[in-house]
Amino acid sequence: MSTIVKTVERAAVQALVDHYYDSVADPEERIRTLRKIADVIPFFYKDISKEQIEGLKQDVADPESRTMQFLNALLENADPAYAKKMIMTLGFEAALKGTKTIRKNREKYNCNIPWLILFDPTMACNMHCIGCWSGTYGHKSSLSFEEMDRIVTQGKELGVHIYMLTGGEPMVKKDEIFELCRKHSDCFFAAYTNSTLITEEVCEQVRELGNLTFLVSIEGTPETNDARRGIGHYDAVMKAMDLLREYGIIFGTSICYTRNNIEAVTSDEFLRLISEKGAHFGFYFHYMPVGNNAVPELMPTAEQRLAMIDRIRYIRSSESDIPFYPMDFQNDGEFVGGCIAGGRNYFHINSNGDAEPCVFIHFSDSNIKDKSILEMLQSPLFRKYHEGQPFNRNHLRPCPMLENPQYLRQIIEETGAHQTNLESPESAEHLCGKCDSYAEKWAPVAEEYWNTHSHPARVYGNYSEEKQNHPELAAFEHAD
Repeated sequence: MSTIVKTVERAAVQALVDHYYDSVADPEERIRTLRKIADVIPFFYKDISKEQIEGLKQDVADPESRTMQFLNALLENADPAYAKKMIMTLGFEAALKGTKTIRKNREKYNCNIPWLILFDPTMACNMHCIGCWSGTYGHKSSLSFEEMDRIVTQGKELGVHIYMLTGGEPMVKKDEIFELCRKHSDCFFAAYTNSTLITEEVCEQVRELGNLTFLVSIEGTPETNDARRGIGHYDAVMKAMDLLREYGIIFGTSICYTRNNIEAVTSDEFLRLISEKGAHFGFYFHYMPVGNNAVPELMPTAEQRLAMIDRIRYIRSSESDIPFYPMDFQNDGEFVGGCIAGGRNYFHINSNGDAEPCVFIHFSDSNIKDKSILEMLQSPLFRKYHEGQPFNRNHLRPCPMLENPQYLRQIIEETGAHQTNLESPESAEHLCGKCDSYAEKWAPVAEEYWNTHSHPARVYGNYSEEKQNHPELAAFEHAD
């Protein structure tokens, strides 16, 4: 019966998506269709309020709203067939059906069940960026197709329908990735890439698949980008963006901000450039001093990070006319309830199969070669994450490494998790020691900002029962 119900539900949503695209010449009909899609959401999310749905419907009804400006920019040059597949896998399979299943399994198993899984097909890479932690795994480390298939198959059983690929350079194994996308057409895949291996042939296959996109790494101007990534990389990124836009592939950016490039990668000029190239969304990542080849001096100053918070929120606001939607992995904690790692919303499987709580925290107590995804999430290491989240009531201090290094020290000591850096071992003490000074300097700045600004109230926290009922976490004095 459940299969029949899902088939009917999927067909109904697919019909709405098709109608939206068929109504390209009738803006009012498109708005009516989007409002109908909004009416579908409560069937899958019982905790969403009527007020929230009405707010969404009003937002999509205004062609000048930030939501509609972003949606129109995103779909303007998209290949219709590609966009429809993307919407169905991300919207229906992942956001609607998948999330519902995930929430049920969180209650059933009393552990973190993620919304997405990040894994490394290989650590091989054709580049050697300054301060990059990933290359320290060694280029001989790779997941087999069978292991990648096992990750996705087991993940789907828990409700997970989004998979992000990093490394290394994932496109080194493009043929296996394409095969994985074809086999799991009900999932969506996003590959973090240096873009140098994106060709016309690749774009043709990706457009046909419809369930794979790219997050292109770029770090500002030709000067700031190539200083870390090597001469010629900026030009390669520009060429790749042009190809992706030409083939109607929706794609985004992955931007690591450092002390040296933070102004360049958030400037109006830079954001207008990449949006004109076809990138209308992207993830910003705070530089993490991970690995023995890390450069702690690249970490932004407290003043730079504070300015970053206001800058990102301005770009997302109605005051900005730049058609780009940025997400800040480190500073958007209040919108996702703090740290999302450890399986709370995501976790990482490295190219050796080790389950790591975060892509930046290279410690593990389980491996896909001898444990299932569920067994990984129930391991002592991941249990500690589940019990500890949120690690700080101030969601501008979410990370148990960067802002609360005392917690990562404790977690590793209590669980006995082993380090997973296959080339140059790094102890928890060595890693956390690089964060102590940063955490101390950021704490008073973050506290002042947190206590002088309002924050959105969260309906669904996804914490352990003990933390959910904790008096300091159950409600926020500064919530809107």
